[in-house]
Parts: sequence; structure tokens; C-alpha cells
Amino acid sequence: MSAPLSEKAPAKINLTLRVLGRRADGYHELESLVAFADIADALTLDPSAGDGIDISGPFASKSGPIKDNLVLKSLNELRRRVVGLKGGRFLLEKNLPVAAGLGGGSADAAAALRLLARANGIALDDSRLLAAAQAVGADVPVCVESRPRIMRGVGELLSAPIELPSLPAVLVNPGTALTTREVFGHFRGAHDGSDLAEVPARSDALIEFLQQHDNDLTAAAIECAPIVGEVLVALRTAAGSKLVRMSGSGATCFALFGSRADAAAAAQRLRSERNDWWVQATTIGTVPEKS
Repeated sequence: MSAPLSEKAPAKINLTLRVLGRRADGYHELESLVAFADIADALTLDPSAGDGIDISGPFASKSGPIKDNLVLKSLNELRRRVVGLKGGRFLLEKNLPVAAGLGGGSADAAAALRLLARANGIALDDSRLLAAAQAVGADVPVCVESRPRIMRGVGELLSAPIELPSLPAVLVNPGTALTTREVFGHFRGAHDGSDLAEVPARSDALIEFLQQHDNDLTAAAIECAPIVGEVLVALRTAAGSKLVRMSGSGATCFALFGSRADAAAAAQRLRSERNDWWVQATTIGTVPEKS
């Protein structure tokens, strides 16, 4: 009997998001510096059980129909490409808000692909796995390794991994779900050409760099859900916040802080003021800053 296997599915954070224009197929060309937080969904695979998925956790009830879950779509897409693929039953602990700009479903799908790769002796850079990731969704490829990168195209063009410092942060979601389609429906205007050059590796220089690169979808998201603007104001006025942004197409926003203590204090204060919001202190980035 095969022992269960487990993986974390960390939240994807768009530190920047630039919309470069609309393609002939109706999708938008994007450029985004993506990093990952240490808050995550959790996924377990039992290879000895029949295919399926069970969902638990605080956001299980908002995860949508089982048949549409991207974890099962990942299994089906990889099975189409790998003859005799061993599947199993997944248990998803849904800790991240749904339709929140955190790539939760995509992170879950990528975690499923990592688990299936482990169960079947498939390398993460296997072309079949990468093709399956792209078939599941635009954000899935960058979540496979969950390392900071620049995403381009609709998410299929990835830079080499980028070294980022550990950035203390607070994530806030006001409990309003926003779909990417809805936000893009309110988006007006686009930029010409790429403008992300070399990304600084030290936190002070990185924050200065990020101040020059916003999220182009913020105004459209606020049109769809004005409470996003309230969240941004609350984070900007939090003591110690150094940079405030919306992630993805919203509604989750984040603030970067100079220390974990500052982030924890700000999160505690926000929870006490708005107990109807999801507020989490976290760390974004993967590499401790060098002295």
C-alpha cells in the first residue's frame, strides 16, 4: 500500500501586474512579477484509493462544484499525456479565499501535478507535466515550482527564477469574490511594451523598484467592488507599511512591512477593526536577504 503524499499550495502574489494589450484570441498580454507567500492550501494524495477529491478547511464551502475543481482537471490532463498514470484520492484543505487574486485554484492544481509526479516518478521539468499545467490554466505553470518569476503572455512565458528577499507582509481580503473576467470587463487602456528590467535582490531597493510598477487592474477592480479601495486605504494607513498593492484581479490586497513584528501588529489591529475581513500576516519571497 502506497503511503499518502502531501504538498503545500502557497498563495501566488502579483507584486506587479501590467496589461500590455488584447490579443486576437480575446485574452490579454500580461507582464507580472510573481512571488509566493508562506500561507497556503494543503493537498494530500492517497495513491492507494480510487480517484476523487474531498475538500475541508475554512473556504471549503466556497470552492465550487467538485466536478469543476482544478485538482481533478490536473489529474485528467496529465493522464491524457502519460499512459498508465497512477492517480488516487486527493484531500484538499482550503485555507485561501476563493476568487481572491491569490491563484489559489491554480496553486492547488500545481500541487496536484507535483504529487502525481512524485507518485509516478515524473520530473517537474517533464514536457508532459508542463503541457498539462498550461492546459489546466494560465497561472498553473508558474505555480508548479512556486518560485519568484516574471510571467508574460497569458502566463505561459516564464523567466528564470528570481532571487527575492523575504518580505514581511499582510494580506487582506474583504470577503468579496472577483472573477478575472468581471474585472477585465471594466478594464480600459493598456501599455505598450515590456518595462520590467532587472529586479533588485535587496528589500529596500526592491520596494523602491515596486513603487514604480503598479497593478493595472486596480481601478477596474474598485469599479467592480468599491470595498477594494477601502482595503487599500486601511493598509496604507497601517503603521509601518512601506508599499500597498492589490494582487492579481483582486479582491485581496497586501502591504509590505520592514519587519515581521510590524506586519504581525498591523494584522492584529486590522482584525480587531474589521473582523469581517480575512487578514493574515505572512512572508512573501523565498530567499533570506543577504547581509
